[in-house]
Parts: sequence; structure tokens; C-alpha cells
Amino acid sequence: MAGVEFGLDTFGDVTVTPDGGEVSQAQVIRNVVAEAVLADELGIDFIGVGEHHRVDFAVSAPEVVLAGIATATKNIHLGSAVTVLSSDDPIRVFQRFATIDALSNGRAEVILGRGSFTESFPLFGFDLSMYEQLFEEKLDLFSEVLKEKPVTWAGELRPPLKDKDIYPRTEGGHLPAWVGVGGSPESVVRAARYGLPLVLAIIGGDPARFAPYVDLFHRALAQMEKPDLPIAVHSPGYIADTDELAAEQYYSHHKAMRDRIGAERGWGESTPAEFRQEVEHGSLYLGSPETVARKIAKTVQTLGIQRFDMKYSAGTLPHEHMMRSIELYGSTVLPMVKDILAS
Repeated sequence: MAGVEFGLDTFGDVTVTPDGGEVSQAQVIRNVVAEAVLADELGIDFIGVGEHHRVDFAVSAPEVVLAGIATATKNIHLGSAVTVLSSDDPIRVFQRFATIDALSNGRAEVILGRGSFTESFPLFGFDLSMYEQLFEEKLDLFSEVLKEKPVTWAGELRPPLKDKDIYPRTEGGHLPAWVGVGGSPESVVRAARYGLPLVLAIIGGDPARFAPYVDLFHRALAQMEKPDLPIAVHSPGYIADTDELAAEQYYSHHKAMRDRIGAERGWGESTPAEFRQEVEHGSLYLGSPETVARKIAKTVQTLGIQRFDMKYSAGTLPHEHMMRSIELYGSTVLPMVKDILAS
């Protein structure tokens, strides 16, 4: 447990001011950079920036935001959360992250996923009926590009490549790449097959229910005679000085976001009872530093993971509240978690 890392994730949610005023998407992007700078100053290991193509999220080009963060920080590792590989070009994804790697002196990572939203598919001219095939084939090509050698590859959805060099290469010769999954066994085995670390997006329910996926990943790697690889967990959270204040500041923003997305997907409205269930027994890491530290430590111990990333943004939750949450996460929660794990 001594080597466990701790990170933060954001989708660049479009926020409001503390008095409810509108914040522009441009200002949200600048605020994300400021949040990352604070995380770096606090010694947090990683920050991930998500990709979306809808009105309630400001970041559609996480690599550009990460490049800005790279030049304003010194130590924190920088990645996506996630890059929607299915509707992107694998070679361009590698080139962009290799560029971030150069700007950051080797701190870039990429987390690849199929995306939980589908707006990017029609936007970039991809057929949603090919959802699985697009990701599988593009991940296959990306795994070849990761070797940083001339690429010879053939698939069904694009012309073949023969002895093509991809530039820039990373200075260290290796770009860390993860596969983000939402809990499908097939996705877990796919990550193992390509020899890529796993990020489990646990956004609802008891985190312990993902233990079979952790076991499946390790068993698949062993059966494929591949070395064991890290597993990370991505879950939402928010920290304030007390449990009551955290719930008071967070709930209305959480409910607005949850109900908006739920209406698109046919879910019922969020209720206070559902919210309390997620806080007390589910995957919402909300409360005072002590409450959140105990819950993070329990998840790390239960699942045996190597990194925990808290998704600190939540709909219209104001930037000022998120900055305080980040401050408490880095200065108070993480030392507590490390003490619990050490004991």
C-alpha cells in the first residue's frame, strides 16, 4: 500500500459563481488550469481532464488544456479522463500526448475509453452502430503506435500502414496509457489482452462490487503470460470542513446534473434518500476530511488498487468550492489515508 497514488479528475463542468451567476466556458477552462496548479502545489500525484462535446462541459480538447497545465506545473502527472478513442484518430492521439509529454518533461499519460456520452460520434461522422468495432480497431492501432517504432498495421476501417514513423516520439521512449472501463467483463479482458493498466469508473453503488473485475484483470494477465499491471479507481467526491457542510454545498449541483443526464437516459429523478445511500454506502466520497479519508482507504484496501482518482467537479458546483475541496484533499485527506494504509 506504500506505493498507492492519489489523483483528481474533472470534466470541466460549466459552473456558476457562489451567488449563482453564469460562468463562461472560457473562464471554466482557465479555472481548470488554476485547479491543477493548486493540486500540483499540494503534491497530488495526477490530474485527469475529460473530453465531452456538450453544453454542460467546457472541455472538448483535453490535450490542449493539459498542455496549458503542463507549462504551469512542475510535478503532477497529466492525463485524460478519458480520451474518446472511438471517435478520434489513434495516431493523432499519440502525437498530441507525446507533445504534452515534451512540454511537461515526461509527465503525460493517456486514459483511453469508449466514452459514456455519444455526442462525438455524429459530430465527427462516425456510425454509432460500429461503437464496439471502432474502439477495438483503434485500440489495436494505438497499441502498435505506443511501441514508438515504425508501424506496420492493417484493419478494416482505414487504409493500412507500412513502416510508418510517428513523430514526435517521447523523450523517455514510453507514454503511459490506461484503458478506462465502466464495468464490462469484456472491457476488462480487452485491457489485459493489450497489456494496458485499468481504470475502473465506479460512479454508483458499493465499490466492493467491483472486486470480481479486479480479480478478472489479474487472472487474465496471468493466463496471457503478461506482467501484472496497476488498477486505478475513478469516483466522484467532495470535501468540506464538516459532513453537513459538504452535503449542503454539493447536493443541489449534483442533483441538477444527475437529473439532466437522467432525463436523457430514462432515469428517475435523484432523491435525498438516493444521495444519502451513495454517501453512506456507495461510491460518492463526500464529507469532512476524516469521513472521506476513511472511505478512500477502505476502497484502496478492499480492491487492492494502485491509484485512486477523485472526480472533484460536479455540475455547476462553484470553482471556489472546488478549490477548497482540492485543498482539503491534498493537505488533510491524503495524509490521513496514507496513515490508515500504513497501519
